Amino acid sequence: MVPMAREGPLAKTVTGWEIYPVGLHRFLTATARGFTGELPLYVTENGMAAPDTALRAGWIEDTARIAYLARHLEACRATIAEGVPLKGYFCWSLLHNYEWKLGYDARFGLVHVDYDSLRRTPKASYHTLAAALERP
Repeated sequence: MVPMAREGPLAKTVTGWEIYPVGLHRFLTATARGFTGELPLYVTENGMAAPDTALRAGWIEDTARIAYLARHLEACRATIAEGVPLKGYFCWSLLHNYEWKLGYDARFGLVHVDYDSLRRTPKASYHTLAAALERP
């Protein structure tokens, strides 16, 4: 169940954006009840910028992103349990992207991109999400 009350200051991403999964739940619920009725809803971009920590060659740890995704997916599950026709959730983003204000400084992707070599390394969040999607 998603807690409905805020408790203290909100955590923030490295870009300074607040992390508030309850807000996603509230928005989806209000949108379904107020505007869409039975039309399906899709979360088309949800993710965060977080620091990437290379623990060893080929492994990028991003526990903050894993926790972020887990909390937001729990909010989505709670929303669905309440009857909201949420049919899809898309992570933002597969690869690091160029942000109009931040350039390439913020790392949003599930896959780390080394800008010098262009090598792509799936992060721990990528592997965690892939494993979750394989479960029945």
